[in-house]
Amino acid sequence: MSGKPRVWISRPTFPDVVARLDEHFEVVEEPHEVKFSSAELAAKLADCDAAIVGLKEHIGAAEIADAKRLRIVANLGVGYDNLDLDALTAAGIAASNTADVLNESVADYAWALMLGAARRVGPAERWLRAGQWKATEFTQWLGMDMRGRTLGILGMGRIGQAIARRAIGFGMPVIYHNRSRLPESIERECAARLVDKTTLLRESDFLMLVLPLTAESRHAIGAAELASMKPTAMLVNIARGGIVDDDALAAALAGGKLAAAALDVFEGEPAVHPSLLALDNVLLSPHIASASHGTRRAMTSLAIDNVIAMFGFGPQAGRPPTLLNPAALVSSRFDLHSKN
Repeated sequence: MSGKPRVWISRPTFPDVVARLDEHFEVVEEPHEVKFSSAELAAKLADCDAAIVGLKEHIGAAEIADAKRLRIVANLGVGYDNLDLDALTAAGIAASNTADVLNESVADYAWALMLGAARRVGPAERWLRAGQWKATEFTQWLGMDMRGRTLGILGMGRIGQAIARRAIGFGMPVIYHNRSRLPESIERECAARLVDKTTLLRESDFLMLVLPLTAESRHAIGAAELASMKPTAMLVNIARGGIVDDDALAAALAGGKLAAAALDVFEGEPAVHPSLLALDNVLLSPHIASASHGTRRAMTSLAIDNVIAMFGFGPQAGRPPTLLNPAALVSSRFDLHSKN
């Protein structure tokens, strides 16, 4: 043992970024991607003072029951539905996410998915690779035009706003539904108009989902919502699996009730609904919207910033910059001014 507080990192990241921890911490980083059981997570957390984890690590009361030294769980993601904040707060354990550093990267990818599905890039590429391109037919591979069509955004946080700003260049009117209305200055910047959910579903030609997964948002898009959309519309989900009822979505796509979909997230991922895999009018990707070199490095660096601050080091000593549960600092078991 080095005498330094121990940081456990649940997945391989970037050695040069992680090296920032070496001055103050003993670092244990997993060399491979592993899906840990609840018991395995509990064992890992019992032996560390801080943890940097990914979305596949679900951490709640059972996993932290023996984690008597644990001060912070830093999530490598902006969403944190994998963390039980109530349990962490009750135990005096801080939690953080990687808010803001991935906004633009995810917005870019949302547009890549939407454009790819609209122009049928996935099935066309598979058709070409299969050696079926013998001649160019004028009416083959017809896709959906986007210019002038209405983009609807469900969940207008900073990623949703970044997506909306890009719509201006495509000449697409933007409508949105949110828990609360945005300031007028942001609405003007995004050229976006607030509507109720019924109107959003009815009027959107392209519906983009950018809301967090909560008990209230689970299956926010199900059979009834899909039935209220235009049969010529497309659904894009870059938020979380579980917001969409994948079974209902597959049925709508197969039955001509919805023209297309583009999905980066799924219920029960990495498993994907088999009916979705069989359809050519859905573009699928493996939860990689933030997967650019710069963004993933920035996410890792921000998680490290949170750990460093929690232990009283750095310019934000004592206050992790993207803290999710401030009440944990009040109820903390630890002397927050201690560096050991």
